Amino acid sequence: MKLNIDGISVNYSDSGSGDVVLILQGWGTNMSLYSALAAHLAQNMRVILPELPGFGETDEPREPFSADDYADFVEKLLRELGITRCSLIGHSNGGRIIMKLVTRKQSEFKYDRIVFMDSAGIVHEKTAKQKAKQASYKLGKKILNLAPVKSAFPDALEKFQSSRGSADYRAASPLMRATLVKLVNEDFRALMPLITQPSLLIWGTEDNDTPLSDAKIFEELIPNAGLVEVKGAGHYAYLEQPHFVFRVLDSFFGHLK
Repeated sequence: MKLNIDGISVNYSDSGSGDVVLILQGWGTNMSLYSALAAHLAQNMRVILPELPGFGETDEPREPFSADDYADFVEKLLRELGITRCSLIGHSNGGRIIMKLVTRKQSEFKYDRIVFMDSAGIVHEKTAKQKAKQASYKLGKKILNLAPVKSAFPDALEKFQSSRGSADYRAASPLMRATLVKLVNEDFRALMPLITQPSLLIWGTEDNDTPLSDAKIFEELIPNAGLVEVKGAGHYAYLEQPHFVFRVLDSFFGHLK
């Protein structure tokens, strides 16, 4: 299904009926990675699954988005669909957007329950090696941005940035790289104590992208949070052990059926 928001063509699915749950995807993913999850939940709920700007078949934003920009976009999507109340599930980067949504003052939307799945949002102190690497990167970028160097080697900066970034960074377009930088440099710990909704944390014990130690921080700082560890799973615990995760979700949303 398609709709237009601020000139952006948005791809989304709308399935099931009953209480609404909105699934917010992780960075670099598309709808297909959440289709089984959506199909399971749609047996008892109305499930909205959008592909956010820059992912899947949805257009890129016109300028780099921050987590607040994505939250603004989600609110516009909800208004367009006539939804004022729902629960939220966020995988990885989707968790960042959720934290922005549910901690806004005087929001017109009511959020019932929250599920964070291998969520992003914690910025860790850099090691000495990481700091040295960052300083080297900034120096290289500064040199390659000099007018004479850019004139002589017009592609050098792009190649340099691509070679030094993460896999997500290298795979992204220039605009989405700027978006990723905005997202990963914001720490969300200050927002966590402001979350009042019952919150379920589902985390793979072998997650190397957002490690289990991050889940412990979420659990400590969010007042009404409970952690379910998915033994042996990585960053996509809901895909690696779907039947276990589905049972946990059924229990968490059971009162809404």
